[in-house]
Amino acid sequence: MSAFNHRKYRPFTPIGKPSRRWPDRVITQAPTWCSVDLRDGNQALIEPMTPNQKLEMFQLLIDVGFKQIEVGFPAASQPDFDFVRQLIEQQLVPDDVTIQVLTQAREHLIARSFESLKGARSAIMHLYNSTSTVQREQVFKKSRDEIRRIAVQGASWVRDYAASQPDTAWQFQYSPESFTATELDYAVEVCDAVIDVWQPTPANKVIINLPATVEVATPNVYADQIESVCDMISRRDSITISLHTHNDRGCGIAASELGVMAGADRIEGTLLGNGERTGNMDIVTMAMNLYSQGIDPGLDLSDMDRIINVVERCTRLSVHPRHPYAGDLVFAAFSGSHQDAINKCLAIDEHERRINGPDTHWQVAYLPIDPRDVGRSYQQVIRINSQSGKGGVAYVLEQDYGLVLPRWLQVDFSPHVQKFAEKCETEVAAETIWQIFQDTYIKVDKPIRVEQYQASRSHGSDRLSATLVSEHGHIDIASDGKGILDAFVRAINSTLNTKIVLVDYSEHTLGDNEQSEAIAYVQLSINGQRSCGAGCSEDIVGASLRAVLNAIARAGVEFKVGAEPKLAAV
Repeated sequence: MSAFNHRKYRPFTPIGKPSRRWPDRVITQAPTWCSVDLRDGNQALIEPMTPNQKLEMFQLLIDVGFKQIEVGFPAASQPDFDFVRQLIEQQLVPDDVTIQVLTQAREHLIARSFESLKGARSAIMHLYNSTSTVQREQVFKKSRDEIRRIAVQGASWVRDYAASQPDTAWQFQYSPESFTATELDYAVEVCDAVIDVWQPTPANKVIINLPATVEVATPNVYADQIESVCDMISRRDSITISLHTHNDRGCGIAASELGVMAGADRIEGTLLGNGERTGNMDIVTMAMNLYSQGIDPGLDLSDMDRIINVVERCTRLSVHPRHPYAGDLVFAAFSGSHQDAINKCLAIDEHERRINGPDTHWQVAYLPIDPRDVGRSYQQVIRINSQSGKGGVAYVLEQDYGLVLPRWLQVDFSPHVQKFAEKCETEVAAETIWQIFQDTYIKVDKPIRVEQYQASRSHGSDRLSATLVSEHGHIDIASDGKGILDAFVRAINSTLNTKIVLVDYSEHTLGDNEQSEAIAYVQLSINGQRSCGAGCSEDIVGASLRAVLNAIARAGVEFKVGAEPKLAAV
C-alpha cells in the first residue's frame, strides 16, 4: 500500500447547530489586536531573535499601533525574562500599551512570570493548559476532572500572585490549549471554572482565548464553535472572547474572520504570519482585508516596506513575493489584458479623484486597494515580460518617461518589446523598454535629418521649405499645405515622386515647463505600406518633421540626390 494513505484519517465531526447566526453577520469594526510576534513567533524561529532584534520588533509593533503585545514566555528562558525586565526597567512600554506574558498552570512558572513583571504599569497574565481529548488521554493520561482542576489551581495561583503586586493593573487571560480538538461542552466547563476563580465584572473583564492550536476543520466549523461558546459561557458581559488561530490547513485568516463574525472580540496573531509549523494568523492580511472594505483596522500599515524589512531582518525569514498586500509582486500585472484594464481604470480614477476628492470610491480592475496606501508606487503595478501587452508597455513608458503613446503606436511597438522579452526570458526593465523605443523609432538606421527649414502662413495656407540631409547629400524641398506637416509631406512627395500619406499624428511635451522637449509620433502610408516614427526636439515643429523622416527611413526609403527614391521591404 502506498504511504500516501488517506484511510488513516477521520473527518472532524461538525457541530449540530441549525440556529447559527454568524453567516448573516458582517464585520463592521476591527477587533482588538494582540501581537504574539515576540513570543509565539519568536519561539518558532530556528535562531531566536537577539535582544537588539527583539527591541527593533517591539518598536515596530508600537509604531504600527498595537496596544497589546505578548512579549515572551519569561518562565521558559532567561533571555525572555531579561527582555521583559529590560522593557520595564528602561521604561520602554508606552502608557497606552499593555504587555502580556504566557505561562503554564504550574506554580513555579507562574511565580517566575510575576517576578518578570514587577514594576509594570499594566500587564496581562496569560495562563494556559491543554484540554483536548488526545492530550488528556495520551500525553497527560488524566481525566476531565483532573485537567479542569489543573486550570482552576493555576487560576487561583494567578489571582493570589497578582494580589501581592497591587501596583500593577492586572488583566487575566486563560487559554484552553487545543480548544478546537476539545469537546465543546467540556471546553466551556473548564473556562467557566476559571472564570469563577477570577470573578470578572463588566468593568474588569477577563480574556478567554480560544486557540485553534491545530486547525482540525474548515473555518465555518470553528465559527460554530466560537458562537456556541459565546452562547454557553457564563458572565459573557464580563468576558473578552479572543482567538488565536494557526494555519495548518491554510485557513487561519478565514477562521479568524468568521470567528469575529461569530462573536469574538479580540485576535492574536503575528505580522505576516510567522509562527510554529505553518504559522500563526497573519494580522497584516486580516487588517488589510478590513481596510479594503472601508473599515479602519486600527493599525497603520502604510509603510509596508519598513514592516517587511524589519520582520525579515529579525526573523531571518523572507516574505513571499505573492504574499497578500505585502509581497513585491502582489500589485504587479504581467498579463496584457490585466495591464490594459488597470491602465484604463487608473486613468478614470485619477480623473474622478481630481473632481470629487480623495474619498472617491476606489474602483480599479485587479487591484483591491490603491497600492499607494501601503507605500507602493504605480510604477510597481505594471511589469513587463513576454506575457505583457501593448497597454502595459505604454503604461510603463508614460509613468517613467512621460510618453503618451497613441493606440496605433502601442500596437506597432508592443511586438518589439515582446520579441526582446522572449529572447531574454525575464522581466524587461523600464529603462530597457525606453531604449528599445528609441532604437526603433528615433535612432533609426540611415537617418535623414532636416538641416534647416522655414515655415510661413499666408491666406489660410502653410508653406514649408527645408533642406534635408542624408548619407547621399542634400535635397531641397518646398510645398504648400493644410498645416506644416501636410506641407512637409507634400514637398517630399513632389520632389521624390513618392506616395506618402499621413495616416495618424500625435504630439505632446515631455515636461510641464517651457524648456521641456516636445515629442511627436506619426504613422505614414508609404506606397501602401504602413510605417511609424517618432521625433524629439526643442519645438513641436522640429519634432514632427523628425518623426516623419524617421518613419520614412524605417520604411527603407533611400534619399539619393538626382535619383528617384528606392523603397526597400519593410
